Amino acid sequence: MRQCAAFMTAHDFRTLALSFDGAIERGHMGHPDFRANGRIFATLQADDESGMIKVPPADQAELLRLDRRAFTPASGAWGRQGCTMVRLKDADAATVRAAMTLAWELATSKPPARRRATTR
Repeated sequence: MRQCAAFMTAHDFRTLALSFDGAIERGHMGHPDFRANGRIFATLQADDESGMIKVPPADQAELLRLDRRAFTPASGAWGRQGCTMVRLKDADAATVRAAMTLAWELATSKPPARRRATTR
């Protein structure tokens, strides 16, 4: 049986995401996302029971190896690119913090995202 003292809540996930330098919260496809440098590094699902952290694929593989109950790849191409779903009630807070740090570093290591033109 897994022994872990600190699991995540939606509030914890949001607070953690916003604690990174330059992080902001926006909306994306009906749920909150967290951006740095104009790039999404994490999202919180509308049900407040899960989130997504965008890590490099090799780091995603390590998260899956560590805890398949808490971490799963997102569907399709997003998952193959490193988008990793987090089941908050099963996720160890320290592991989520480490993964989100990687995601934030990845977002801030690239040039700022360009804003897309909107059509009316």
